[in-house]
Amino acid sequence: MKSITTDELKNLLGNAESVTLVNTLAADAFEHTRIPGAVNVPLEDKDFAAHVEQKAGGKQHPVVVYCASAQCNSSEKAAIKLEAAGFTDVSRYAGGAAAWKKEAEEVEVGPAC
Repeated sequence: MKSITTDELKNLLGNAESVTLVNTLAADAFEHTRIPGAVNVPLEDKDFAAHVEQKAGGKQHPVVVYCASAQCNSSEKAAIKLEAAGFTDVSRYAGGAAAWKKEAEEVEVGPAC
């Protein structure tokens, strides 16, 4: 699984390339951990991979998953699940919303996983 930094995520989001940024936390945590442009598909969702595929427009499109912080493993589990489902371009933003807030200052951080 590929991990990316805050700078790499900023470049992806600012690039003309289409990338789907997925917050893997429960819906009630999404508003507190939302990175601009992110969609929420909770890892606990029964049809997690299918919903991510729908949001991304296919398994071949780039997807970046993230959660609350480096101590949260929701995004790691999500990346593994997506790769197992056949997604070909999955990255994990391991620092999550906490790193984004610290380095980009554009998100409120709520409770961890």
